[in-house]
Amino acid sequence: MSIGIVLVVVAAVVVVGFAAGVAVDRRRGSRLRDRFGPEYERAVEATGSRRAAEQELDARERRFADLEIKPVPGEAREQYARRWVRVQEEFVDRPEAAVHDADELVAALIRDRGYPDEGYEQRLCDLSVRHGRTLDHYRAALDVHAMSTCNAATTEQLRGAMMHYRTLFDDLLADGEPTGTHRS
Repeated sequence: MSIGIVLVVVAAVVVVGFAAGVAVDRRRGSRLRDRFGPEYERAVEATGSRRAAEQELDARERRFADLEIKPVPGEAREQYARRWVRVQEEFVDRPEAAVHDADELVAALIRDRGYPDEGYEQRLCDLSVRHGRTLDHYRAALDVHAMSTCNAATTEQLRGAMMHYRTLFDDLLADGEPTGTHRS
């Protein structure tokens, strides 16, 4: 075999290997975008590159796999739903207190699901694996909750916070599945 043929074969192998690597990276990126939703772009922005973001999101998935996250059993789910109704009813007369109580109820649900309480940022990272599509709602609710502790939130902002908390609350009860497909 001539050296020219060997070089062509080696070059072809390199090109095929490179193309396969690119295809794997694209599939991985697509899978992560699908899984994390808006959190994917947030991670890209925070890290400055898609590769770094994907490594970060892969790390979150690996950590999540070691957690003992559990669905909410039917009876407990009903109790949570009743508690949420009471919090919503409280909003009419005491909107700031209702937002505070909604925050506490969501935090209790997060803990009861088995998410560790290792600080705000870690909680968001852990939640992002299964609840990435609703995490912006949680962030927005937390921002208004912080404003309300200083009496700086308007009633409309408080109403928005309740809606944001409700979005994550429903997602947590549904175990991160689309609403209406609760796991047993």
